[in-house]
Amino acid sequence: MKSAILLPLLTLTTAFTPPRRHHALPHTHLTMVSTSPSQTTSTPHDIVRVDLADGRDYPIYIGSNFSDDETSEMLRRHIHGKRVLIVTNERIAPMYLKKYQDLIEGEGMRVDSVILPDGEEYKTWEVMSTILDKALELGLDRKSTFVALGGGVIGDMVGFASAIYQRGVNFIQIPTTVMAMVDSSVGGKTGVNHPLGKNMIGAFHQPQCVFIDTSVLVTLPDRELKSGLSEVVKYGLIRDAPFFEWQEENMDKLLRRDAEATRYAIKRSCENKAEVVQADEKEAGMRATLNLGHTFGHAIENGSGYGYWLHGEGVSIGTVMAARMSERMGWIESGLRERIVRILEKADLPVKLPKDSPMTVETFNKLMSLDKKVADGQLRLILLKGELGSCVFTGDFDVDALQATIEEFVKDIRA
Repeated sequence: MKSAILLPLLTLTTAFTPPRRHHALPHTHLTMVSTSPSQTTSTPHDIVRVDLADGRDYPIYIGSNFSDDETSEMLRRHIHGKRVLIVTNERIAPMYLKKYQDLIEGEGMRVDSVILPDGEEYKTWEVMSTILDKALELGLDRKSTFVALGGGVIGDMVGFASAIYQRGVNFIQIPTTVMAMVDSSVGGKTGVNHPLGKNMIGAFHQPQCVFIDTSVLVTLPDRELKSGLSEVVKYGLIRDAPFFEWQEENMDKLLRRDAEATRYAIKRSCENKAEVVQADEKEAGMRATLNLGHTFGHAIENGSGYGYWLHGEGVSIGTVMAARMSERMGWIESGLRERIVRILEKADLPVKLPKDSPMTVETFNKLMSLDKKVADGQLRLILLKGELGSCVFTGDFDVDALQATIEEFVKDIRA
């Protein structure tokens, strides 16, 4: 049975095949940076530019072991007032808060901070409101800049707070996790979770810049590293087949935190996301393809209780479910689904629900019906179709295949 199409043509196919040698995209610039006499470990850094309309373009700086002078200069050039509020969490604050306060402060610049609890379960309106409370207590004005120092949860909440504080103030992203570096810090999607759905309350609000120092990943727990790799895999599946093939050959290096491989994976992911955001900033069509596996994954995160799964772990299972549904409908060959499972397993990510999962068919259907991509009561999904690197965003899918896929994955945990 086919699902009814209740909107204008919803099927949108995205296929992207960059040159096999992975040449940089036109909007990507490589900047050679001289080292500071006091710190000679600095390396040349990359700049991936997010090209948007109305003069809202911004750079993503990607490098490792930036000197203090470089970091200070890069961040300060994107701060237009004299007041800065750095928002971070309890885990990141002891490691990096003072460093960035010191690098930004001075020359008339005042830097204050807010430290939030760490974890997806704290990505709520109530916790986000403490950012607004602090900004009001400090008397911050419209020229103030908020700085998000942390992973995706911090980035999303700070971005949302900056979007609604005095109807919008500037903010800067300093991501400290792979997940945030390759996905959530880029593109201006901000928000908080609601008990009935993930990221259901939020706004589009672009940062002034994204500053990525990959050297901070040495303190990232292994589980969070692996979680971020699920989003890296996604880019290869939906639009960049050569990148996926590179990952198949280099996943071991990424797990070992090889500096060169890690930086390349982050840069290539940012290039892919920047191109999609440029084409579809407000997620009218193409940008939705970045959510491969997310409708299933968000249901798993919510239904299991926020905090049980890391975002990338839920997305990993969701990606396998999307691949299985695509295979069931004859949209992809079984060999591609098997490659997807292999690379996710190689990244040490979950590909099925555990035996103690509380998920049921009813839970999946209820939570997926509340997904942000539902329009006029019609669920739309990102599914794979055709060769590696191609996908569709569509409401025209076989509902029986969807239900059979959910039942198959739920059956595994009941066996």
